[in-house]
Amino acid sequence: MGLFRRRPRRDGRDTPRDPAFAFFSVNEAAWFRSQVREAFAEHGLEVTVYADVVTDSADRHFGLGNLAAVCHNDDRGTRVWGELARQHAGMVLRTMDGPSALDVLPPEQIRSQLYPRVIGREGLDPQAFGYARFVAPGLYEVLALDLPESVMMLTGDALEQLGEIQQLRERALHNLRELPLEARETVRDSDGMRFEVVLGDSFYTASRVLALESVVQQVTGRPLTPDGALVAMPFRHQLAFHVIRDTSVIPSLNAMASFAASGYEDTPGAISPYVYWWRGGTLTQLSDEDRDGEGLRIVVGDDFQELLERLAAQDPPV
Repeated sequence: MGLFRRRPRRDGRDTPRDPAFAFFSVNEAAWFRSQVREAFAEHGLEVTVYADVVTDSADRHFGLGNLAAVCHNDDRGTRVWGELARQHAGMVLRTMDGPSALDVLPPEQIRSQLYPRVIGREGLDPQAFGYARFVAPGLYEVLALDLPESVMMLTGDALEQLGEIQQLRERALHNLRELPLEARETVRDSDGMRFEVVLGDSFYTASRVLALESVVQQVTGRPLTPDGALVAMPFRHQLAFHVIRDTSVIPSLNAMASFAASGYEDTPGAISPYVYWWRGGTLTQLSDEDRDGEGLRIVVGDDFQELLERLAAQDPPV
């Protein structure tokens, strides 16, 4: 019956849009920000509300991007935005006002809750996260501490207290491989297009691209081929992949490009709107925006072109 439930009415795309959050109309954005202000006030904190951030008298800044996307994507509509804002404000203030987990948790427990996380360049302070590992253009890997209500991305200074960074990363990757598979779906059509989507509430679902071999084995029961796979990480709760075995990679690449671009838009925890070629742990970007910014284009280098030609020779058209 949920498939036929009437979605709450929202302002149409033809109404004036908010400059900071284009998925809101101007009126929806005003309602959203009023709910945010009230939510913090209910928790005893008066804040000044700006377009995409609120500040308090101590000059603490609380970004609104993720909360705005969560509200926008909630099928219950604007009636629940106040409750979502209250939950968010409570979580943020408990995290900021309470003692640091690094000060109260035993070192071994910290290591057991350590995970690598793939994030975009936006908001990454190069001084605080100088150790961040390059993953692909615009994407980096940092280490994060998983807590009951939040995720604490660890700065270089914080990691120095815990041990050698490479050893910590190896432990974090081990923890990532041990995560349970929450859900999966197969997307396919009659023309041979097919790719798998791993989904989950975990903030590290998309980051499982760093342990792709184990994910593929777990999902398909077969190992990766030497040619690798297509992968997409539109936002933190999705990882899509297509293991490269034959010419079905061509329609799958086109479908995954659309999937990644649409999944990236207006979502909390957005990572990348592009598709990548994973081979031997290295990611090569294959999709991009058109030069006019109006759509998508596929861009392949010599290595991937040679792969396509080899697969075509092995699997000639009937």
